[in-house]
Amino acid sequence: MKIFTNGCFDIIHRGHLELLKYCKTLGHVVVGLNSDLSVRRLKGSSRPINSQQDRQFLLQSLEFVDEVIIFEEDTPYGLIKQIKPDIIVKGGDYKKSQVVGSDLAQVHIYEFIDGYSTTKIIENISHR
Repeated sequence: MKIFTNGCFDIIHRGHLELLKYCKTLGHVVVGLNSDLSVRRLKGSSRPINSQQDRQFLLQSLEFVDEVIIFEEDTPYGLIKQIKPDIIVKGGDYKKSQVVGSDLAQVHIYEFIDGYSTTKIIENISHR
């Protein structure tokens, strides 16, 4: 089975790893990675913290990830249409109806561990 998830993965944290580990239990994991420009559009001019090449390298180094594909758009809809996954996995902050590509593949929502967020990590660092 081909499993797809996507995101910025700007500062990798336990929540990301738990989600990717779950994805791997389902099959071949393809990660759609927002490009630097799309992260900037979505998160603001101070992001990303890490370049797309560094984020891609880190994700590709994980045993839970089989492929990493960088996409330029704000959503991965075109990429999802292209790779045709069986399942799309997103974190618990999404409802199935909100998941981009839910019309193209089955959707699983992974209930993540509270308190893990790149935005919160950045806020904690800047308040120290």
